[in-house]
Amino acid sequence: MKYEFTGETKVVFGITLKRIRATIDIGMIAKAGDLGGWIEKEGNLDQYGGAWVYGDAWVYGDARVSGDAWVSGNARVYGDARVSGNARVSGNAWVYGDAWVYGDAWVSGNAWVSGNAWVYGDAWEKSPLYIQGSKYSFATATKNKIKVGCKIYTFKQWNAYWKSLAKADGFTEEEIREYVLYFNLACELYGKQDCKIELEEQQ
Repeated sequence: MKYEFTGETKVVFGITLKRIRATIDIGMIAKAGDLGGWIEKEGNLDQYGGAWVYGDAWVYGDARVSGDAWVSGNARVYGDARVSGNARVSGNAWVYGDAWVYGDAWVSGNAWVSGNAWVYGDAWEKSPLYIQGSKYSFATATKNKIKVGCKIYTFKQWNAYWKSLAKADGFTEEEIREYVLYFNLACELYGKQDCKIELEEQQ
């Protein structure tokens, strides 16, 4: 067991959060006896590995922090969210819903990651794009990759293969137009204007 509850609690949104304290050294982030942040229950923070919650960070609901992930500052992680790997969530960032933040992703500042978004790699100081489309979710998985449903490709790969991918998934003409608009918006937001798809190509 790498942490224990201190007995200090606070109630937020009708949920009782409990402060944690390290019982052993946890990597370079905490020494035995150091106070951590606030969790609702033991299931929110893995008792093994280097994962840690500290500062005034809150983790609650069915959210879970594991691996070597850290949640700090005023960050909030809740719902069914997962933060794992070497991910870092800090500042005033919120991760919630069914969102996953993993790998080497850093989410900070005022960024919000929500819905079914999957974020890995890169540093995110503003909220990644996430749109719940009519057929599948559309999201930026990294600053160079787009996730539609369960498929993740680079901007250039989507630009090159979008027709065959849409056909394989049975997209209607209307759905193709919808997702091309999402893709072009992402191109504008992430400086990938050279990857934009001309709507005329669908006609």
